[in-house]
Amino acid sequence: MFTGIIQDVGSIKRVEREPEQTHMTFTTALDMTDWQSGDSVACNGCCLTVTAFESDHAFTATLSIETLGLTTFANAAVGDAVNFEPALRMGDALGGHMVTGHVDGTGTVQMVREIGEHREFVFEIPDKLARYVVSKGSVAINGVSLTVNRVGRNDFTVNLIPHTLSHTNLGALQAGDKVNIETDMYGRYVERLMQFSTEKS
Repeated sequence: MFTGIIQDVGSIKRVEREPEQTHMTFTTALDMTDWQSGDSVACNGCCLTVTAFESDHAFTATLSIETLGLTTFANAAVGDAVNFEPALRMGDALGGHMVTGHVDGTGTVQMVREIGEHREFVFEIPDKLARYVVSKGSVAINGVSLTVNRVGRNDFTVNLIPHTLSHTNLGALQAGDKVNIETDMYGRYVERLMQFSTEKS
């Protein structure tokens, strides 16, 4: 479990693609002294399992076909910037919102607009994700916890403050770029409950 508060922006060091999986090595400035093989780390919002440590500042994870099909890692390349957040520990501050690291799919930057020191982004998303995004609700974009300002049929708007722009890889986004999207999980639970309620009636 995560909160969407990014702790470091690292990069992809190596990509090894196989027919049914991909191994990626990431570099990070995070202190990995207490990390162990099997630990979970959110990489651009995607919960990955550490499989090996290459050095004090590099770790490897294996991505399944399912993960590649739902995330931007399908087309990731060496040097790409990656947002990192280690898994929550008991007693950690909940600064963002509850993020599972289970990416629902990808969205596309539709428009970027400067508003003073802030920056407004419009993201286009498919129907299967749009239904779970609500005004003033929460959404995780590349693992960053954000508040939705406005919603359209297949798009939504967020406003990024200078700190977020400079401390995550969202600051480099341009129109046409793809991002990982995780919608608020509570909407999916409500939908599932309503489905059973409708079937019984």
